[in-house]
Amino acid sequence: MFDEAELLGRAHIQDTDALAQIHDAYYGPLFRYVSFRVSDRHTAEDLVSEVFTRFLTALRDKKAPQSTLRGWLFSVAANVVSDHHRRRYRAPQESLDEDIVSQEAGPDEIAEQAATREDLRRAVATLTGEQQHVLAMRYGQGLPIQDVARALGKTEGAIKQLQARAIAALSRKMAPGMVE
Repeated sequence: MFDEAELLGRAHIQDTDALAQIHDAYYGPLFRYVSFRVSDRHTAEDLVSEVFTRFLTALRDKKAPQSTLRGWLFSVAANVVSDHHRRRYRAPQESLDEDIVSQEAGPDEIAEQAATREDLRRAVATLTGEQQHVLAMRYGQGLPIQDVARALGKTEGAIKQLQARAIAALSRKMAPGMVE
């Protein structure tokens, strides 16, 4: 493990080894968080790259975080994802699923899995933005409630409530015969 404060201090002076360590340490977790929210691998990769671009810009402009890098990066990731969804809402596009499908699954299983994923995406899209952020950070990234609360600027109790309400809403929406 690494000392985040020490690494962040080195990043402030443009230490390339520190920047590489930050990228290596946070790329995977940020990618999982973003991909949980956007469902397209290439878009998720682009958005995570945008997070690191904003980090480098913040370092250059002396506006980078001084103490908590993890929370700052996830807050930026949440903003990047929101910006992406806002742009897509204004100019909607239909995307094709380019994932390679397992040879072991039959066409009926593949269709059922795709339908379930699409139903879940639609159900998640009906949640509030805060609920989506909490689920993405808790389940997509696996962050503890304390880190999610810090990243979203809320209390741990508020995060627990958002999570519980989001899961209850998804349960209702995903119940057999209830999918819209």
